[in-house]
Amino acid sequence: MKNNPYFNIKRIFIAVKIDPGDLLLNMISGLKAGLINGRIKWAETENFHITLVFLGDTEENKITLIDKMLRRVCEGFGDFEIVIKGAGVFKSFKDPRVIWTGIGPSEKLTKLHGSIKAGLKDTGIATEERSFSPHLTLGRIKIIRDNDTLKSLVNRYVNVKMQTQQVNEVILYESLLFHSGPAYKPLGKFPLFNK
Repeated sequence: MKNNPYFNIKRIFIAVKIDPGDLLLNMISGLKAGLINGRIKWAETENFHITLVFLGDTEENKITLIDKMLRRVCEGFGDFEIVIKGAGVFKSFKDPRVIWTGIGPSEKLTKLHGSIKAGLKDTGIATEERSFSPHLTLGRIKIIRDNDTLKSLVNRYVNVKMQTQQVNEVILYESLLFHSGPAYKPLGKFPLFNK
């Protein structure tokens, strides 16, 4: 019997973990209170992250290669700060699917994303061809009953700086899907400290 190539498949992504501060938590509380009549699956604060690259279903032997590549790319990259600010929705206020908070322009974050994408390509692992739009998903909208209220609440935070976040490691996560929602299991942590 041949080995089943799907036996050791994991759903994975590469990300930076975010520790929400008081302003960000207050904004989320305000959004939840104002949108109580909608059906929104709010992200668990302990799961907050900025996705650098989503890889999806990946064979275990490739995960070993990704681990080695991340060690190489991250070692000596140097830690840095990002600013979490603003708010918005994907797709549009007429047809909103996701509520998010943004990340201020960061040359280092963009460079880190680019280095990881290049490392994956060199390793022979294909990735999605989409522009890098770093953000923090706050909630996924199932049903919204008052789009005007959503727009008004989100617009309060459009230019508000929530917090500064130190980025000192990259994490390779496995995404585990449960009825209660996703859980993210770290498969590897890769420090960015200077040598």
